[in-house]
Amino acid sequence: MNTTTIVIIVVAVVVLLILALVLLPRQRARAREQKRVQAQAHLQESQELSAKAESARAEADEQAARVRREKAEAELRAAEGEREAQQRLAEADRQRSEADSLREKAARLDPRLRDEGVKQNRHVDVRRDANVHPRDGDLNGQGTNLNRDGQPDGPR
Repeated sequence: MNTTTIVIIVVAVVVLLILALVLLPRQRARAREQKRVQAQAHLQESQELSAKAESARAEADEQAARVRREKAEAELRAAEGEREAQQRLAEADRQRSEADSLREKAARLDPRLRDEGVKQNRHVDVRRDANVHPRDGDLNGQGTNLNRDGQPDGPR
């Protein structure tokens, strides 16, 4: 190999090294810029998802609060209904007691009214412990009819 060829090869290698030293940092800068842009995109997407999650969380909290409030209102209405029913039961008991007292007074004043009162009141039979109307009979479905004296007539 002659000297000119070696010089040309050395010059070519030096030029390639210079080009590599100039172009390599630019390439790295572009790669860093792309990574930075990608990181910003991920950060922005993260912030959007975080905002959506926070909004969904707030809506869920509001819904839970609304459900708790509605439940409390329903419980309050149920308690009020129960209280009213208890008051009605107490009033009915008071009226029943008053009616019994008046019936006893009437019987003391005129014993003949006692027999008529029993005949007239034989259809009144309040059964609080069983969900059965007097004419429907007992809970096991046997049922009873009353004869003219107010006594059970036997199974239906």
